Amino acid sequence: MQKSLSVLIIAMLTLTACGSWRDSRVNPSNWFGSSRSVKSETPPDPNAADALVPKTREGSGLFSRPDAEDTSVPIAKIDELRIEPIPSGAIIYSSGTALRQGAYNARLVSVNSEENKEKGVLEFVFRVNYPSSQTPQGSERTRMVSDAINVSTQDLEGIRLIRVVGQQNTLESRRR
Repeated sequence: MQKSLSVLIIAMLTLTACGSWRDSRVNPSNWFGSSRSVKSETPPDPNAADALVPKTREGSGLFSRPDAEDTSVPIAKIDELRIEPIPSGAIIYSSGTALRQGAYNARLVSVNSEENKEKGVLEFVFRVNYPSSQTPQGSERTRMVSDAINVSTQDLEGIRLIRVVGQQNTLESRRR
């Protein structure tokens, strides 16, 4: 009886000591805090920098087709930004609300700029395509769109802030 009581007391003390691990900086689930909303600026067009330079690509032969024009636009509102650590880096998950129903081809497009690299910012623009025909606006629930992207540990080196930009708002998550 005394052995089982002493084992029970030791096990209980060991489990109560694990509470400090939850708030530790070593715990991967604490690497980034919860996201917060920030006033959005007009998102930069990733294709605008080289607008006058013709794009060349390999394999431009007799039967090759030209690159399709990017008709995507930033999503209307970013609702959620979640960063989940994985052994090889992190998964950045974002969901938003489109202006109208039928949004497709949702993707997080990386914005590469020297200013972001210097400040340790990893920035994405959440872009979607809309059908060419008119679609109803519908309820907010029917316009929800989400996307996720896998970012490696090497890409996260030196990153202090992850930002996802939409038309009306921006969500950010800082590393603790």
